[in-house]
Amino acid sequence: MRRLRPAPNLAIATLWADLLGQAGIAATVQRAFASSIAGQVPPDQALPEVWIQHEEQFDRAGVMLDELTHCPPRLWVCPGCGERIDGPFEQCWNCGAAMPPDPPSRL
Repeated sequence: MRRLRPAPNLAIATLWADLLGQAGIAATVQRAFASSIAGQVPPDQALPEVWIQHEEQFDRAGVMLDELTHCPPRLWVCPGCGERIDGPFEQCWNCGAAMPPDPPSRL
């Protein structure tokens, strides 16, 4: 087993481990409940961590988490109503129109 990285909280650590598992990478969450000792140890030592079971999957797992945590920002204008849409949304909240193919990342 090898430690991939700490997560900011247990929910994120669990999400990361689940996403890696869906991609065929055996991952576990360690220190899931270590936050209870924060104050007795430095806070960064009590964060939950994602660990990879097999060494040969370590690099692939790191690339996947980097892509997940550093998504490019998206900002697009709805072709139906002109609403500016920011974030991961692929449909306009105002009129329901779909995001155009290859919208610019910045307006």
